Amino acid sequence: MSPSIHVDITDHVATVTIDRPPVNAITMQAMVELRTAFESFNDRRDVRVAIFTGAGTRAFIAGVDLKEVSSGLAPAADAAPTVIVDSGRIARDAMWAITDCAVPVIAAVNGPAIGAGLALAACCDIIVAAEHARFGTTEINVGLLGASAHLSLLVGRHKARELFFTGELITAAELYRLGALRAVVSGDELMPTAVALATELAAKSPIALRLAKEAMNRVEHLPLKEAYRTEQEYTRRLMTFDDSVEARQAFIEKRPAEYHWR
Repeated sequence: MSPSIHVDITDHVATVTIDRPPVNAITMQAMVELRTAFESFNDRRDVRVAIFTGAGTRAFIAGVDLKEVSSGLAPAADAAPTVIVDSGRIARDAMWAITDCAVPVIAAVNGPAIGAGLALAACCDIIVAAEHARFGTTEINVGLLGASAHLSLLVGRHKARELFFTGELITAAELYRLGALRAVVSGDELMPTAVALATELAAKSPIALRLAKEAMNRVEHLPLKEAYRTEQEYTRRLMTFDDSVEARQAFIEKRPAEYHWR
């Protein structure tokens, strides 16, 4: 079985591409590959930012592969005990591998992001989308449920309920208006836009990027006072590194900073 997930690393930017023609419908095996790919970046010094996209132009991820769902939700007989007792773990592990990836993850949404596709995009830190992209949770139309929590991250409580119950799609332009997307561009401009943003981030201290990602994940759902106290603690941690001193010195001297993981 050929892999569904491809990884390319260039200039400190890892590009993760799901490639399952015709519409990148995701399988459990692809979820496993996705988890492995994003977890692999955690201990790689040559990766400072990741981009997650889909092959082709027809879809980012058009949901789970319904043929696989129709064949039965029971795990394989030789599956790990943790999967046998919790078959949803594979999908969650893939999502949390993106959420908890040590480096910032940019979603380059090259077409419809439906169901699991929306959930995986929402797990990314920043989203850019092609003009023809659409987003939605259509599971209710095919006898399934899921991803309303991810939808709420993007559009808020009441809009999420409207879209979840109706199974309707929302355009990239509307999602941009609601503040969930950084940019909406033509299909030809999508990857250059994502790469330009990734390159900008990759020029920053890799230690600062990782601590910033971890800090934001920790404070996201905390009360304000506790959240800011936690961020102060992360600031103190960052200031113990030479990279922190170098960032300030380079700013004062109006020169590019040189970071050395110290």
